[in-house]
Amino acid sequence: MSDLILSIEDACVILGGKPFFEGLTFHIHAGRKIALVGKNGAGKTTLMNLITGERELDDGKRWTLPGITTGYMRQHVEPTDQTVMDFVFEGLAEETEEWDKTYKVEMVIQPLGLDVNDRLNTLSGGQLRRAALARALVEEPDILLLDEPTNHMDLELIEWLERYLQSYRGAVMCISHDRAFLANITDRVFWLDRGALKVSPRGFKYFAEWSQELLEQEGRALQNQAKKVELEMEWATRGVKARVKRNIRRQEQAFEARDALELAQKQYRRIVSKIELPPLKAEESSQNIAEFMQVCKSFGSPKTANKLVILQKFNMRIKKGDRIGLMGKNGSGKTTFLRLLTGEEKPDTGKMKIAKNLSISYFDQNRSQLQNDKTLKDNLCAAGTDYLDVRGKMRHVCGYLKDFLFDPEDAWRAVNTLSGGQKNRLMLAKILANPGSLLILDEPTNDLDMDTLDMLTNILRTFEGTLVVVSHDRDFLDRTVNKMLVFEGNGEVEGIIGGYSDYVAFKKAQNEENPPASSEEKPQQKKKEASPAAPAKKPPGGKMTYKLRHELENLPEKIAALERELTALQQAMENPRLYMENPEEFDRVSKRLPRAQKELDAAELRWLELDEMRENAV
Repeated sequence: MSDLILSIEDACVILGGKPFFEGLTFHIHAGRKIALVGKNGAGKTTLMNLITGERELDDGKRWTLPGITTGYMRQHVEPTDQTVMDFVFEGLAEETEEWDKTYKVEMVIQPLGLDVNDRLNTLSGGQLRRAALARALVEEPDILLLDEPTNHMDLELIEWLERYLQSYRGAVMCISHDRAFLANITDRVFWLDRGALKVSPRGFKYFAEWSQELLEQEGRALQNQAKKVELEMEWATRGVKARVKRNIRRQEQAFEARDALELAQKQYRRIVSKIELPPLKAEESSQNIAEFMQVCKSFGSPKTANKLVILQKFNMRIKKGDRIGLMGKNGSGKTTFLRLLTGEEKPDTGKMKIAKNLSISYFDQNRSQLQNDKTLKDNLCAAGTDYLDVRGKMRHVCGYLKDFLFDPEDAWRAVNTLSGGQKNRLMLAKILANPGSLLILDEPTNDLDMDTLDMLTNILRTFEGTLVVVSHDRDFLDRTVNKMLVFEGNGEVEGIIGGYSDYVAFKKAQNEENPPASSEEKPQQKKKEASPAAPAKKPPGGKMTYKLRHELENLPEKIAALERELTALQQAMENPRLYMENPEEFDRVSKRLPRAQKELDAAELRWLELDEMRENAV
């Protein structure tokens, strides 16, 4: 059993003159890794402030083991002229040895991609958050409180933080929308639900089944309670024959029980209900959305060592209905790829074809489309009206905002009063009103709570157009995309069919087939293909031969046949009973599906190359 280091017992917290928490009790033991979850407004930040002592109890008891320290990752860092080094070590004791500081720089600051000599006022928002995280980590408190620590982090940093927290000796309590991150680091869950704190003895990996079981138990209890109340109400409404005190009191209790049941049922329906939005329809577009042919893109002078290569002879075709996830380190080229798609950037060499009738909606992570000095209504509606066009249907702004978890009165709030998560929700409301035929989302999950994330996931599942999304949320990618492009730096882009989990399985299989060479061996480095569909060899230039023309003429029929086969295979895999009813067919389909996709991609690229040769033929 872990040693108890902090305890809150029978606590009462009053906010706005009303009890916010009543009878709140929880305990934190040394070394525990706790996920703190709950809807927006459930009190997660208030609970963390109770732990730090910043918020006092209005009633109840708070106990801490003498000498226990608490650290809280600050959400907002003032961008002063202070250096990263001074800011991060500001909270440490003055007698901290220089060797200890050097060790912490190597173990924490450098892995977080920070330069100790940079000034805070020169850092981006994401870098400021990492500086706040570094400060909390180097203090090594006995209780470490983290609020959305993975926002604006690339996957490599997230995985580093996971490993760091898994080996952290102190207790950790973390708020995060990143399900995979919470599943990997926690061994307990504190669930704030309707003013009560429920504790799961296992980590977040098991939260969904545990919480569902609790809700089902509550549903059954409410049904039983409803039967008892129904009997009492039947008695109470018949009239009390003898107006003795006990009968009058029983009648009063029956009506009190009815009112309490109605309130409990209302609260229960609210917690189990899911927002159901109509399918997200897309505008009509060509079958081929975009084509990249031998595209190269870089920044900086070729003569300097600072040249940043983004794409190197990159080949790809994006088709109508594709759902593509982009992932990679910060600065590896994901945003540049998006700007190439939108036409804001041009390739250095190679050729790009973008569909002429393409209508693009772009969610940029800087939220540049929002006018911060205006209200939510003014950001969504035309001047002088309270209505907006939502995919061909006029909607009142208050009703539309409710779809995105806003209160109707929020329509008249200024955007600059919103939190980061609320601004992201408003951006999504603005973009998804009319998403066009190509929907581009650049880090849409930052600052979103789990409820909004679930809502966004469900909306994107119904989108009939083409989706390109940049995210480092592994669970979100698994649930929304069917292709992955992983930018690995220096112009190398790895592409696979499937989501993030499929990419991990692909890399694992690749590493097993090609284990790293020993230090004694010096094999030549194999250059990666820019795309999974890149051709094995480049076709010869110059005049088209009869053989090549014949190949070009026959490719459309081959492509059409592969597309039909792929559609049939995908429909077969959508049958949840296939494995149980016909395991041999399931095995054939699951093996053939990735091969058919690879053959189709290769055939399409071959057609592009031969068509390019035909156009350039003398």
